[in-house]
Amino acid sequence: MPERVGRILAVDPGEVRIGLALSDALGISVHPLEPLRSSGAHRDVDAIGRIAEEQEVVRVLVGLPLLLSGEEGQGAAAARRLAARLRSRLPEVDVQLWDERLTTVQAERMLIGAGVKRQRRREVVDGLAAVLILKSYLDSRPSSEDLLT
Repeated sequence: MPERVGRILAVDPGEVRIGLALSDALGISVHPLEPLRSSGAHRDVDAIGRIAEEQEVVRVLVGLPLLLSGEEGQGAAAARRLAARLRSRLPEVDVQLWDERLTTVQAERMLIGAGVKRQRRREVVDGLAAVLILKSYLDSRPSSEDLLT
């Protein structure tokens, strides 16, 4: 089945904030969106669903927290529930779970390396983690050059 072309939304679920990142329609560029303040499963799904509809998203990637061993981490069940709810809310959108192993740690290190102060890091780390999830997904796809050979 050929992959649908269009915007992809990455979701980094958290207990306090939900990081979001959006690709362009060609899957070339990625930018963070304003994180959502987590306000309960139904409200969170509705807010993510509205964004997906407004941005004409064809795929939503929900970060799945895996341990280094590959086993599911503490938040994996919550991520699976969120993905299931999004599938119900967005029946025309492909909702997938995506390994988010170490994205928040990597985002935090990047921000520290850039000299971002602690308070500001808290505000942007979730969006940057969502960007890293989306970049990881986009980088895993075959390039158009690979498809031609």
